Parts: sequence; structure tokens; C-alpha cells
Amino acid sequence: MVMGMMKWEESYLGRLRNAMGNQKIINVSVRGIIQDGENRVLLVRRRDNGKWVMPAGSLEINESVLDGLKREIKEETGIEVEEAELIAIYSDPKYSYVSWGFEYQMLALVFHVTKWSGILKEQTDETLDARFFDLEQLSLLNLPELYMETIEDLKKFKRSGKVILK
Repeated sequence: MVMGMMKWEESYLGRLRNAMGNQKIINVSVRGIIQDGENRVLLVRRRDNGKWVMPAGSLEINESVLDGLKREIKEETGIEVEEAELIAIYSDPKYSYVSWGFEYQMLALVFHVTKWSGILKEQTDETLDARFFDLEQLSLLNLPELYMETIEDLKKFKRSGKVILK
């Protein structure tokens, strides 16, 4: 089930946060690596903090992993995911993070989007910009280390064909 835009407070994660208070909670999320015909990687610039990141987001109740991936990418880029392959699962507690003053442990399912369609939207309700970058340009963007690690994991996956568990 692909869901439309909703307020964070209405989302599963928002409702869970409200019920759990300040306790650390696990955030089940999806992240998509999208490349164009020139092997460039799509990044979006977040509206809330101005940082460049890969399209990603949390799953909602009654939503499959694939539907969550499709929804998040559509919301952030306008692109329709047609095919994707799981390349990695990040669940180690070292991937914990703080967002809006609350602590989360990440359980991220990372996909390589192998087939997509549509026209890239440079701005959405969630993003200030979206564009493809050469792999060599990524180090100039001050990307969070997690995204550089994700690119390296895509390279490892392409060599081995095995899902990476972290």
C-alpha cells in the first residue's frame, strides 16, 4: 500500500515516539541507491537540515518494505521505483543516531534501485534539491559517513552478489 504525505506526528514512528517518550527505539527504514545511465548517484537535499542524503525513510504500519521504498522515493524525488534489489541491512547499535532530540537505533534495509521511471523533481515537500552526482564528487559534499559507507557496500555487493549484514 503506497501512502500519501502525512504529518510526522501521525506516522507510525511519531505515534511510537509519543507512546515511548524519550526511550531509545528501533527505527525500521529503507534507503534507495539510484543511479543514472552514467553511474552517477542520486542525492536529495533535505528541507529540514539542508544536508545531502540518499532517498530514505521509515516504514509505516500495513506497508511492505518494497511499498515503503517506493513511497519514500516518490515523495522525495518524484521517481517511480519499478525494480530494486536488497544489498545491505544495517542494524548494529553503532548505527544509532539522535534526531530532533530523540535517540534511535537504525534497522535500515538498503536497496539498489535497478529500474525506475519518471522525471526527477528537484524540489518536493521534503527536499530542497535533487540531482545526480559523479562518485568522485561525493567527497566534496560533506556527506555523512553512513552514505559513503553505503556506496562502498554497493560496490562490494556488485562484486560478490551477497547481501551485506552489518
